[in-house]
Amino acid sequence: MMSEAEIPKPLESQPEVAPKLNAASAPQKVEVVVESPSSQGEINITAELAIFLLRVGVSVMMIHHGLEKFQDPEGFAEFVVGKYFAFLPGSPVLWTFAAAATQIVCPIGLALGIFARFSALGLLSTMLFAVYFHLLDTGLEGFPLAVVQNHNYTFELSAVYAAIFFYFVCAGPGRLSAFRKTNKITYYPKTNS
Repeated sequence: MMSEAEIPKPLESQPEVAPKLNAASAPQKVEVVVESPSSQGEINITAELAIFLLRVGVSVMMIHHGLEKFQDPEGFAEFVVGKYFAFLPGSPVLWTFAAAATQIVCPIGLALGIFARFSALGLLSTMLFAVYFHLLDTGLEGFPLAVVQNHNYTFELSAVYAAIFFYFVCAGPGRLSAFRKTNKITYYPKTNS
């Protein structure tokens, strides 16, 4: 019979030996993956593709609005900004160039997913001004039940754009974007020197 001292101890009861760190070597990089509350279950690729197509499609359609303002900045400044937005400080031409630049640069950022929420916020602001302009110019036109001559309320397109940009301000660009947030945290543990 074996004495108690001769019986080998199970592996889990043996003391763990900590690895010795060489103080001269660089610290080891450690990545920790944190589960995001929005990452429950599998990715719905159909929904992500739909968000991507909406983001790119609405961005491509927005650019020409900015180009139109650059073609005749004085006309837009006089007949739109000067007439309906006289409360804005500074030159109406300056506001026209700001709106035109926003409607060219921000769609590019939104389409690529680079600063997407900021880009969507810029576009949302221009569309809210457009809705305000159309409501002052033509009114509600019997909204929501009237049948109008041109088949669309004058403010309708601007309002739809505004709703889409509001979505992207709140929800972000989706997973199919250039600057997607990751759930990794990288840190370098301290070493005892």
